[in-house]
Amino acid sequence: MSLYFTKDHEWIRVEGDTATVGITDHAQGQLGDIVFAEAPEAGKTLDKGGEAAVVESVKAASDVYAPASGEVVEANPAIADDPSVINTDPEGEGWFFKLRLADPSELDGLMDEAAYRAWVETL
Repeated sequence: MSLYFTKDHEWIRVEGDTATVGITDHAQGQLGDIVFAEAPEAGKTLDKGGEAAVVESVKAASDVYAPASGEVVEANPAIADDPSVINTDPEGEGWFFKLRLADPSELDGLMDEAAYRAWVETL
């Protein structure tokens, strides 16, 4: 299992050819109390860097981008039922969707956890 991060504050956990995607703890902290989340439906094809999901908080609405290209195989119904799970467990139960990777080499340009944490310190 490998974990990667984007500069748009998404994380992607890869197991085989399937990846789980969510927003980082830093992102949920910047957004504040999350009141709405919408994940893409299973079967939807996403392009790397394209809009994949929506998250809204009491402060702002924000898009969640696909960190890699592929087909959505599962959306997390828990975030629609209770968006606050994104605040309480953003890198665990607050995941947005699972993706079947179209091209695993797209992960090469993403950051590992240490690089992401160091980058966030510069913001």
